[in-house]
Amino acid sequence: MLMLSRKLGQSIRIADDIEVRVVRISGNRVRLGIEAPRHVSVVRTEVAHRRTSGDAAGRMATAASR
Repeated sequence: MLMLSRKLGQSIRIADDIEVRVVRISGNRVRLGIEAPRHVSVVRTEVAHRRTSGDAAGRMATAASR
């Protein structure tokens, strides 16, 4: 894992078309702004886990009903 330090207003670039910028720092919270092409999905990790868990639960329910 690459660890970087950034200050308010600074950013990092991922590949040629994704930019992550520090927009606000308040106490122990950091707000990030992400610019990415529309075809790139950007979601919080907990949302991605919920989607994965929800998909698995849905598949199990469908299999059980057959």
